[in-house]
Amino acid sequence: MKRRDAISQIALLLGGAFTAPTLMAMDVRNGNSSIAASDFSLSDAQRKIVSAVAEHIIPRTSTPGAIDTGVPSFIEMMLQDCYKKPEQYSFLKGTNDLLKADFLGQTAAGQVAMLKLLELNTKDLMKNFSQKKIKVGDNIDKDTLEGANGVPFWRLMKELTLLGYYTSEKGAQASFVYEPTPGKYELITDMKPTQKSFMY
Repeated sequence: MKRRDAISQIALLLGGAFTAPTLMAMDVRNGNSSIAASDFSLSDAQRKIVSAVAEHIIPRTSTPGAIDTGVPSFIEMMLQDCYKKPEQYSFLKGTNDLLKADFLGQTAAGQVAMLKLLELNTKDLMKNFSQKKIKVGDNIDKDTLEGANGVPFWRLMKELTLLGYYTSEKGAQASFVYEPTPGKYELITDMKPTQKSFMY
């Protein structure tokens, strides 16, 4: 399965869990929309922040973690190629805030505590965003978030980490049993406690 197809399937599966800018960014990656070329890029220090935060979201255990599956470079590529200025600005501000707070200088427990606080603050920020309907393409309604700063950093970070992980080959293989279709319909009623879910 190609990454582009996987992105489409993940979008259908988790569409309600993603913000409008992320859904629109996935549409751009599928070639269904266009966005102006961007000069967005991360500094080396910001890349270290992104890697550390992504690894806290999906750490390496008996399965690969976010770094093992290339999530940090995926996040930067998506932001550069598929997101608009408000989200790029919000993401840069979030990484800079963590740099100023000496995130990388903290212990693992200290980093987790900082991210939990960021999670609480982001819930409030997301509540304050007003939404409006816009017409995109052939009478397709999509929600888009207003606001100069775009979707908050932590929300973008979580969405892109999950998207990058579950559309990577290693992430999909670690999390799903892949059964290509067409195939016979078989109702699975007895799943073992450690059995993976099925991906079709």
